[in-house]
Amino acid sequence: MSDHPIDAHVRFDTHPAHTSAVTATLTGTHHRAAQALLAARGFENLDDHTMVLARIDHEEPYWAHQATHALHAEGITTEITPRLREAIDEEWTWANYPMHWLTRAEVREVSNAAQTIYDDIRHGRLIIHAHAHDGWTTVAIGTYLDGGTVALHGENHLRSIADRLESPAQALASFQRLHGDAVRPGPAPMTDIEQQTAQARTSLRSPDTAQAPATPRIERGPSYAVGPGDHEALLNDFLTQNNDWEKYRTWDDNTTIAVHESLTLRVLFDHDARSRDPKWTIAAYETPVSDRMWHMTIAATTPATVLNTLLTVLAAEDAWETAVGSPVTEKTVTDATRPLTEAGWTHTVDGRWLRWQTLQEDAGVQFDAFAAQAPHTPLDTWTIWAGPSIDHPAWAIRASVYTPSGLLADLAEELAHGTGTRQTAPQHTTSVTTTAVAVPPASPSSPVAGPRH
Repeated sequence: MSDHPIDAHVRFDTHPAHTSAVTATLTGTHHRAAQALLAARGFENLDDHTMVLARIDHEEPYWAHQATHALHAEGITTEITPRLREAIDEEWTWANYPMHWLTRAEVREVSNAAQTIYDDIRHGRLIIHAHAHDGWTTVAIGTYLDGGTVALHGENHLRSIADRLESPAQALASFQRLHGDAVRPGPAPMTDIEQQTAQARTSLRSPDTAQAPATPRIERGPSYAVGPGDHEALLNDFLTQNNDWEKYRTWDDNTTIAVHESLTLRVLFDHDARSRDPKWTIAAYETPVSDRMWHMTIAATTPATVLNTLLTVLAAEDAWETAVGSPVTEKTVTDATRPLTEAGWTHTVDGRWLRWQTLQEDAGVQFDAFAAQAPHTPLDTWTIWAGPSIDHPAWAIRASVYTPSGLLADLAEELAHGTGTRQTAPQHTTSVTTTAVAVPPASPSSPVAGPRH
């Protein structure tokens, strides 16, 4: 144990609306030290002083207990509530467990390996190219960001790496031959356990919690200056109206991924993104397994009118196709910004940056000539923004060098001439919360012999 106690205290308790998850309440002037240690052990922030450990293997009490030892070693005091202590001491096993010859400790090792795969997928460290149902369970092909393609077998706490493969392209082709029409792009939809685990990580309330809607006032103005509107509804409408796109949710339910039937255009929608963080990421590829040709990120505060224009362009396939490695020419830039010039936006050149702005300087488009000549740089070639300034925008769209000029021109047209509505001053609302608690349904391998399961 550390010779110098840290002014931090952690109180561990059972989750009020999830049968096995654990909460950690952090206090003290140095509680962030405890926060960092818990984050390294699977806890995730619910707010600045509350963390949640929610796993697909229902082993949260065990791992929470292990976390207390790590905190003690650093001089951080902990408290375990009686009901969590009961869960820690409880003896239980999985009913109908397929590997019945394993000891309890070995079962925990298998489950923890499955948890690691699950976390790698939901945190983007393992990209799933395709999945299928083989008649018994879910199988999939994926590649780790740091290299290595794997074949996965099973679901939830039974998911495992069945094989390690040489090439993503060869693995995907073999997967397609083996499973045929059952193959679907990306990861499989979340299981019931994964949905409940995701809910536990984001709220201490039951899924039945409801909130009365606000009643905003409506104002009309330029499209770039209105409110963001309902991005979720825009995404749902886009997918409903375009049957050549297929969607799925990531394991943690935080992200929806929409894939065009060609598998060469993908849209990632981050349900948890707030403020100016990227909520949408659009990426185009030459082939389903090739490197990315171009990409674009859209902030969560981007007006729905601007987004609607962008999604309309994506629905027209020829509008987002572009030649691989096509050089950016003066004509490319002129075509992309012509609507702004015709609308009377001011045009300035500042070193490597070409800028177009409204007369009020509350919206603009910037082209980075340096980034355009270095296609592998992480710098953005195009920045479309509105707000106080490009350095402190209310919202921004950032695009890479080979983003099609036609798509950019349509966005410029919307900025120059579009209008929309803004919601302001919503009335106070109250939350209505039920007392229902989500309980995981029975599965082929469910834990028994304990009240918490």
